[in-house]
Amino acid sequence: MYDLNGKRIYVAGHRGMVGGAIVRQLEDRGVEVLTAPREVDLREQAAVRDWFAANRPDGVIVAAAKVGGILANDNYPAEFLYDNLMIEANVIEAAYRNDTEKLLFLGSSCIYPKLAPQPIPEDALLTGPLEPTNEWYAIAKITGIKLCESYRKQYGADYISAMPTNLYGPGDNFDLQSSHVLPALIRKAHEAKLAGAQSIMIWGSGTPRREFLHVDDLAAGCVFLLENYSDAGHVNLGSGTDLTINELVETVCKVVGFEGTIERDTSKPDGTPRKLMDGSKIAALGWSPKIGLEEGITDAYRWFLENVAE
Repeated sequence: MYDLNGKRIYVAGHRGMVGGAIVRQLEDRGVEVLTAPREVDLREQAAVRDWFAANRPDGVIVAAAKVGGILANDNYPAEFLYDNLMIEANVIEAAYRNDTEKLLFLGSSCIYPKLAPQPIPEDALLTGPLEPTNEWYAIAKITGIKLCESYRKQYGADYISAMPTNLYGPGDNFDLQSSHVLPALIRKAHEAKLAGAQSIMIWGSGTPRREFLHVDDLAAGCVFLLENYSDAGHVNLGSGTDLTINELVETVCKVVGFEGTIERDTSKPDGTPRKLMDGSKIAALGWSPKIGLEEGITDAYRWFLENVAE
């Protein structure tokens, strides 16, 4: 439905894990990728408008966001809400003002209610209360979805949205104070192995179930949607399988080579009990992920060793 040949595609957030993977995917397809320099603050409307007026991309993928795990969301609620609202509003509006042909906005699976049906269908959005530990980020991302829907409804803009599940891979954030669960576990297991520790500590009971998608699969799915999807409804992008945090820890420890025991700090929050997304919508369009979890964690750990570990 949208031919990428000869197109100039702007990737907002190209320095992040997701944006970087999308850039690699587009470049492999021979697409001309546009990126904005660091001094273009996407939270500042004038800066974004000026950049769009000067570059006028054919297509846009909005992968820029302020992201983090439970601790960061809890400590910086105003930043998570304000920064993400400004980024998406400025980029979407500037794209419309400068005749962008196609735009893909990336949200997050945390947009869904805490107790959504499992697997979570797209129409579960706004049917119940959000998970309190990340509601600020979720509200901002829901707004981004509705912005795309409203520009499509009012202006006929070909703007679409995709909701990735929990992502990991090369370029991830491994800072224990702000990272998500999988990179945090990789770092904990690695440092425990080096220190000869007898155990590692994880947050919560270990029983919540989570779904994970390698960022290269996510990037492939984004490009697929850009080319093949045009509708108001957002699309789930996941692996289609989930596992408990306990099982995830065991897999990470196996990949890293840590052979100690696992302790659990049950005073820390578990978050949503289960979060598996229904991927039947994108599957019906003809897309499926390719990278298995253990293979993907091995790839992420390799990148960590080469780029982060001391």
